[in-house]
Amino acid sequence: MTEETHYCIQPIGLVRSPLKSLEDCPKQGWEGAPEAWLEIYPAFSGGLDDLKAGEEILVLTWLHLARRDLLKVHPRGDRETPLKGVFAMRSPHRPNPIGLHRVRVLEITASGRVRVGPMEVVDGTAVIDIKSVADETHDQQLQ
Repeated sequence: MTEETHYCIQPIGLVRSPLKSLEDCPKQGWEGAPEAWLEIYPAFSGGLDDLKAGEEILVLTWLHLARRDLLKVHPRGDRETPLKGVFAMRSPHRPNPIGLHRVRVLEITASGRVRVGPMEVVDGTAVIDIKSVADETHDQQLQ
């Protein structure tokens, strides 16, 4: 048995979304999710420098309403489908309910708000990180 180690994740902001409950959320962003605002806390707004409208980003969230005690789920909640391990799926229910959302930046305000879309999370979900989307072209530009 291994020793348990705990890590602290500090939210950098909140998602403001018209989605008010889990039942409102599509399974994936491309399945009709609305635009949302990322309200980045002032202490972290400097990290938005050089981010531009039109770019794709990865937004990592803490899915606070997800179950953490499941290791197997029915894909897409369909009980007719055999159980699968959560690490082979994008299920929100997992030991560490970290959401990964590929979205497009639509607008950035001077006050540290970022409008993105589409995003399939409940209003009030914590944003834990934002990363640029790295692809071959992006990597070549950095060299």
